[in-house]
Amino acid sequence: MTTTPAVLASHPFLAALPGTWAEHLAAGATLMPLQPDAYLAREGEAAESFYLIRSGRVAIELQHPLRGTVPVQTVGPGEVVGWSWLIPPHTWQFDARVVTAGEALAFEAVWLRAQLDAHPDVAVPALKEMLHVLAGRLAATRLHCLDLYR
Repeated sequence: MTTTPAVLASHPFLAALPGTWAEHLAAGATLMPLQPDAYLAREGEAAESFYLIRSGRVAIELQHPLRGTVPVQTVGPGEVVGWSWLIPPHTWQFDARVVTAGEALAFEAVWLRAQLDAHPDVAVPALKEMLHVLAGRLAATRLHCLDLYR
């Protein structure tokens, strides 16, 4: 199901982008239901999508060779899943598993990268927002790693 610029504009991640950008992104956004226990991403697989969470919760997890699945962070409405689509070789660094039902705005990574390449005026603020996401994942991972090795 496609979505409207108004739905996109309501997501906090897009607040830092130029006003017309939500309208532009609407052409590539798909409103996607989130079903519990479904995976949006699997560690090591191709990162082909980017998700803006509208409702529901998604667990960001990593696989530990001795401890199995280790939760890193849980994200919910107003947050995002995915930064691996942006950084070559474009493979997921974590699993992303739906915990509670909801919906997300999904973007195809190749299309989104092409939009950023074609619109440098938007790429800079978008990349700054992605750095916030990346820093948050790094901080959460660090805390969980400290717990693992106590």
